[in-house]
Amino acid sequence: MAAARAKARGSEAGARCHRAPGPPPRPKARRTARRRRAETLTARRSRPSAGERRAGSQRAWSGAPRAAVFGDECARGALFKAWCVPCLVSLDTLQELCRKEKLTCKSIGITKRNLNNYEVEYLCDYKVAKGVEYYLVKWKGWPDSTNTWEPLRNLRCPQLLRQFSDDKKTYLAQERKCKAVNSKSLQPAIAEYIVQKAKQRIALQRWQDYLNRRKNHKGMIFVENTVDLEGPPLDFYYINEYRPAPGISINSEATFGCSCTDCFFDKCCPAEAGVVLAYNKKQQIKIQPGTPIYECNSRCRCGPECPNRIVQKGTQYSLCIFRTSNGCGWGVKTLVKIKRMSFVMEYVGEVITSEEAERRGQFYDNKGITYLFDLDYESDEFTVDAARYGNVSHFVNHSCDPNLQVFSVFIDNLDTRLPRIALFSTRTINAGEELTFDYQMKGSGEASSDSIDHSPAKKRVRTQCKCGAETCRGYLN
Repeated sequence: MAAARAKARGSEAGARCHRAPGPPPRPKARRTARRRRAETLTARRSRPSAGERRAGSQRAWSGAPRAAVFGDECARGALFKAWCVPCLVSLDTLQELCRKEKLTCKSIGITKRNLNNYEVEYLCDYKVAKGVEYYLVKWKGWPDSTNTWEPLRNLRCPQLLRQFSDDKKTYLAQERKCKAVNSKSLQPAIAEYIVQKAKQRIALQRWQDYLNRRKNHKGMIFVENTVDLEGPPLDFYYINEYRPAPGISINSEATFGCSCTDCFFDKCCPAEAGVVLAYNKKQQIKIQPGTPIYECNSRCRCGPECPNRIVQKGTQYSLCIFRTSNGCGWGVKTLVKIKRMSFVMEYVGEVITSEEAERRGQFYDNKGITYLFDLDYESDEFTVDAARYGNVSHFVNHSCDPNLQVFSVFIDNLDTRLPRIALFSTRTINAGEELTFDYQMKGSGEASSDSIDHSPAKKRVRTQCKCGAETCRGYLN
C-alpha cells in the first residue's frame, strides 16, 4: 500500500502541460559571464519577507558584502563564509522568487535551461467554456500570479486529475450535497477546499521526506491524512536518541563488554548484570515485563549480527503516521505484519528532572496532551518528555488494551536511573493496525498510579480516554 502511494507520487513528478502557458519568452541579449554570476549571487542574497518565512528547509546565502564576492575571494573567503546562515524559506518559495525575477541559482536548481520550464504542481479550479473543460493550474516553482486556465486536452497529469475529482467528492460528501450547484463551474468553497487539500499533501510529503532524512533505522516512515486539513506539527523535531536537558549528563560510553564467541550460549552481558538473555533465536523477547534488558554494547567483541543486539538496530518495520477518525489526533499504524513479542520502536525525547516534569505536566494536562514518561526503573529522578523532541513514538496513542509493552533497556549507558524505553508487541499485529501502548505503564511493567492523585495541593485536569477498549479506564491520567 505504501509502495503504491510512493510510486504514484513518483509518477506525478513529471506531470506537465502539453503546451507552455502564456506567451513565449522574449529573446534576451547575450550576457557576460560576470553578469550571469552577479544574477546568481543576487538570487542567493534575496531576503524573504517575514510572512514568507516558514520552518523547514534549504540553505541560502544572506546579504554578504559585495566586496567580499567580487573582490579578492581568496583573501576574503572567511568573511564571505561568516555570512552563511540557515534560510527558513522553503525550496519552492526560493524557486518562485528566482523565476519571478528571472534569476538563475544552481544551488536551488534554477538554471538557464529550466528557468522557463512549466510543471503542474496541483489543480485549483474547474470550469466549462464553450463546451471545453478547463482547469486552473498552479505551476510548480512559479508564484500564484502565474496560474493559468488550461484545457483538459493539454494536461498530462492523471494522478492530479484523480485527486482533484476525489477531493471534490469528499467535500460534497461532507456537506451532504449530491452535486455542485453549477455544473459548468465550482463553488468558491469547493475550489478553496481542493486547494487546501493540495497544499496539505505537499506539506505532508515534505514532512515525510524530512522524517526519513532524520531517521537512522531501516524502517521507512509514511504520513497520510484523509480525515481533515491538519498539516504537519509546527513545533516538533525528530531525534533518534535521548536529548538531555541542560545540566543532565548521559554517559554514552560502556565501561565493559563481553568477549563471547556466541552470545546466545556464552556468559554474556545479561549474565554479568545478573539477568537472563532477553531474546530467543527468533529475536523475540522471552522475559516478563519488568525484567530489564541488557544488550551487548560498543565494547563487546561480538559483531552486528549478535542475537543480543535488537533495540540498538532501531525500527525494522515501515510505519505510517496517520490522522485518526476518532478524535485522537495523529496515530501510528504498521504497514507490515509484526510478529508477537517483537521489538517495534524506542520511546525517545528530552530527558528532564522529575521536578521539571511536574511543572510541565500541569501545563500539558491543561492542554489535554500527555508526553511525559517517568524513568522509574529503580528511582524517580528523571523523566522523558517527547512533546517537542521525539521520534515516531511521539504519535503513538494510548489504549487501555494496548498491543505494545514497555521494557527498560541498558546498552552503552548502564546508569539504572536512565534506562532506554523499548516498545515490544504483545501479540501479532496485522498490517494497517494502529499501534498503542498504555500511558500509565511504568518501566517496571506495572501500571502507574502516581498521576491519579486528587489531593487539593496536587489536583490536575484529567484527560478523557478515547481508546474505546472494553477495559477502558475512562481517563489517561
